Amino acid sequence: MAQQLPPAEPPAALPGSDQPVETLHVTTNEVLVPTLVENSGNVVYGLKPSDFALTDNGVPQKLRVEEDMDTAPVALVVAVQQGRSAALEMEKVARLGPLLSIFTANGKGEIALVGFDSTPHLLHDFTGSLDEIEGSLNQLRPGDGGAAILDTVGYAVDLLHSEPERYRRVLLLISERRDHGSHHVKPEALVQRIGASNVLVLSISFSPSAAEFLHDLADGSGNRTMNMLSTLLMAAQAMKKNVARELAQLSGGEYATFTRDKALEEHLSELAQRVHNRYMLSFQPQNPAPGLHTLHVTLTRDYDAKVIARTNYWAEPNP
Repeated sequence: MAQQLPPAEPPAALPGSDQPVETLHVTTNEVLVPTLVENSGNVVYGLKPSDFALTDNGVPQKLRVEEDMDTAPVALVVAVQQGRSAALEMEKVARLGPLLSIFTANGKGEIALVGFDSTPHLLHDFTGSLDEIEGSLNQLRPGDGGAAILDTVGYAVDLLHSEPERYRRVLLLISERRDHGSHHVKPEALVQRIGASNVLVLSISFSPSAAEFLHDLADGSGNRTMNMLSTLLMAAQAMKKNVARELAQLSGGEYATFTRDKALEEHLSELAQRVHNRYMLSFQPQNPAPGLHTLHVTLTRDYDAKVIARTNYWAEPNP
């Protein structure tokens, strides 16, 4: 029998915040599913709704493809770890400013900067000025011994939720793999909030070796607990092993690791370009059961392609 979770609690307010933290609720009239299709590393363009198949908890859905999402402005939150061993990476991160222009298409969008150790800190609110963001990146300083990734992602999702709906909402997380010190956002609650938002999470982690990364990828498909735990609990458990990767996968985003300056810059450039190359699928669920829904996107034709898509959404009970 699947283990039962208690109802998720609203996230507690972060220290120093005079704004109440908003609980996100999905609008189940329409669910957006960002989807990237690649063949041998190259983006596949020109696909139509008939080329995709989407299921919601195993039930096929009638979908549509947004036609103008590649031209939509981007609201980007860059969340950079300052605590623990992140001081060793700050010189690399400080040089990333010019690459952020790829996300905003050279001025078409807004960027905010968040730093974090044991708590997240808003270093610069949303701005269209890349120079201001570069200046804030150059002023990054080492933090304390914490790396509160869960608290920071929850904080960033709330920041992005305040941006206009016409914006493509993106969180770029630069951190280590595991959370150290989050106290305000529980994994289960964050799974719900990611599933209830239209935020695309892109994660770049530092320090793990290639061998550890490949091992994690292989181990991530383990079926030993699949029949024992609920979908929500499974996602929360996966976060304990590699929260950065799991958050990206839940949202339909991507995860990469780096040890060298060049690798960080290459990963960031690729991720930024692919933000604009995602298809935006959407569908209208009919009377969805409350809770976490599992989404699965495939292609109807044999394109020999890789599909990266959002894996869930959260449905609230009908009032």
